Amino acid sequence: MGDFDFGIIVKNLPFLWSGLLFSFKLFGIALAGGIFFGTLLALGRLSSFRILSSAIGGFVNLVRSIPFIMAIFWLYFMAPEIVKYFTGQQGEAIGPETSAIIAFIMVEAAYFSEIIRAGIQSVPRGQPWAAYALGMNYWQAMGNVVLPQAFRNMVPIMLTQAIILFQDTSLVYVVGLKDFLGAASKAGQISGRIVELYVFVAVVYLVICFGASRLVKYFQARMNAGIR
Repeated sequence: MGDFDFGIIVKNLPFLWSGLLFSFKLFGIALAGGIFFGTLLALGRLSSFRILSSAIGGFVNLVRSIPFIMAIFWLYFMAPEIVKYFTGQQGEAIGPETSAIIAFIMVEAAYFSEIIRAGIQSVPRGQPWAAYALGMNYWQAMGNVVLPQAFRNMVPIMLTQAIILFQDTSLVYVVGLKDFLGAASKAGQISGRIVELYVFVAVVYLVICFGASRLVKYFQARMNAGIR
């Protein structure tokens, strides 16, 4: 560490900051989309229509079984081929950022759907029946009675999944996007001081993820205190 150059980190801070902002942008979009579509998938999988629940179950299991990086590859490289197969015309690439966003939302929706499904099933069955007895229909009971309780039970594990999601944003380097890790790698290649920049990235990830994990423990402690 004697020749560790802190100046190279300071010099590249604006470039690294732009990469970190992109990572946060991708994280926010994927988190919102994953929770929204994950909720829809969870409700569909719990549906009494067996065709719908089986189709959604197959999709969720397929997405959860493949490596995350493969989902990004599929959308980026195979989208034009899929368009060509169905239309007979060569499709255009959807772009690295769009393919990454779609892939992240798709994969996170599959993971969040399982979390949300477990949360819904953790709500006592008497709760929706009581809502029906008050004159609510299925969607009113879900929106006003079941889902609020389910999301309260799911907060710790959803925050944990969110931490994993933020770490996974570094995978977009495979399609050439300049996220935080990609920006550090590019700056390191140009300056020839890649060790310093990778160490800086590791420290930033450590601070963010450790702080978020402490937040998860805080929520768990609050919930456990409320249960008592």
